[in-house]
Amino acid sequence: MDVLTTLTADKPVVIFSKSNCCMSHTVKALISSFGANPAVIEVDKMASGQQVERALVQLGCRPSVPAVFIGQKFIGGAEEVIKLNVQNKLAQLLLGAKAIFIWTEQH
Repeated sequence: MDVLTTLTADKPVVIFSKSNCCMSHTVKALISSFGANPAVIEVDKMASGQQVERALVQLGCRPSVPAVFIGQKFIGGAEEVIKLNVQNKLAQLLLGAKAIFIWTEQH
């Protein structure tokens, strides 16, 4: 089974990150602000981190992190996640993946 499929299986939200990456921190904070509890995989602290990074780059991640999967579907990096949030689509994706169960838009 593909390494990314294995790591994202049965988890509503997975964020591939590096512990020293500021954009990874920003994406984790944004998704957590909705009440989601993402599974965070710090690739720089994994024995197989280079293999995971190569798989993320093959998927189209440039740079390799942050890389966000919601409902086992690859969403993209920081730019894509922030764009979804600005378009008010991020909460719906989180709801659909059962990462959160209720959301009322703040005005």
